[in-house]
Amino acid sequence: MPLDSNQRVIKNTSATILGSEIRHLEDCLRSGCLNGKGKYTKLCQEWLEGFMQGGRALVVSSGTSALEMAAILVNIQPGDEVIVPIYAYVTTVNSFVLRGATPVFVDLDRSTMNVDASLIEAAITKKTRAIIPVHYGGVACDMEMIMKVARKHSLFVCEDAAMACCSTYHGQMLGTIGQLGCISFQEKKNFTAGGQGGALLVNDPSLVERAEILYEHGTDRGRFLRGEVERYHWLDIGLNATLSELQAAFLFGQLEASDQINARRLWLWGRYFSSLAPLSQKGHIDLPTIPKDTTHNANIFWMQLKDTSQRPGIIRYLGNANIEAHAQFMPLHLSPYGKAHGRFSGVDSVTSLAASQIVLLPLHMGLSDEDQDRIIATVLAYWEADRVTLNQPSQPRKISDN
Repeated sequence: MPLDSNQRVIKNTSATILGSEIRHLEDCLRSGCLNGKGKYTKLCQEWLEGFMQGGRALVVSSGTSALEMAAILVNIQPGDEVIVPIYAYVTTVNSFVLRGATPVFVDLDRSTMNVDASLIEAAITKKTRAIIPVHYGGVACDMEMIMKVARKHSLFVCEDAAMACCSTYHGQMLGTIGQLGCISFQEKKNFTAGGQGGALLVNDPSLVERAEILYEHGTDRGRFLRGEVERYHWLDIGLNATLSELQAAFLFGQLEASDQINARRLWLWGRYFSSLAPLSQKGHIDLPTIPKDTTHNANIFWMQLKDTSQRPGIIRYLGNANIEAHAQFMPLHLSPYGKAHGRFSGVDSVTSLAASQIVLLPLHMGLSDEDQDRIIATVLAYWEADRVTLNQPSQPRKISDN
């Protein structure tokens, strides 16, 4: 029975909608330019390039499109290998597999759920072409070690910063450290382009020209529009990854409010962390670790249960209180395609266990402090003595902001 069937459902995720996007949408409609690569695409790219301090940003139709462009720019060929973490969304790996690469899975660092950078070098072979670090939950990988290994072995680094826009590592925005970076503006991310969208960050000057050609369907249309050539020609393979101007206008309205959005998310993340710390101290859960000299954007909040058998129970318990909570990724090396077409380097000492322990709690701009109080109280109530020992539900208790 639900704890209170009259309580409204608290969603686990919800798209950020501020209302301030409307004036940009109206301006875009009045302009008559809807196809893309217009005023608002340029504004979004300039905003991203302000963070990059010299790199090139291409706003595209999805984070997946950015990854697929990255795989082409890295010049992935059939038989090449790419080193990837196991705990990621499948599009990270698919984008390189589509070009013929074999994914080589490396175990995770339990404290961050990012790839364990100390294990990467052992996974490198003569076929290795690139390292694809994923900044899980907007928390930085150990990019210093990753870049050191990549330089030693002349490998590309393509950062999957889909969840990490505005997160930093030693003062540098994630996605701007490797030769290439990919960001997502899908609706579950901090900023959205009206549901889907992404950006390719080109940090290596030698890749900029070809990236623009790919972006222009394999042509030098960009040079033509700048008056650098009289006609444009088909020069290379390309793809249609254009983000519509309406979506770019929606996105720009959110980028303008990036500080406001991230501040609110970080406030909610911090309340979870401090309120659930007693459960960590008692040995029931582990909480996320934010590495030194990094910042994160509070894209998600997760807790790792020490007892994996409790995950179905707590998800059901929260569900009975009309609170959506769930697990996240299935480790890719355990999937049918991953087993058949990838290989695991080393020992799976962290990933499978940690993946079976994670529970995502609601975190989005629509979450009020009162809603969060209810979530925290319900999580704390699950571990009350009568629940743990007698397997009977107990009523959530109220908590304060302190």
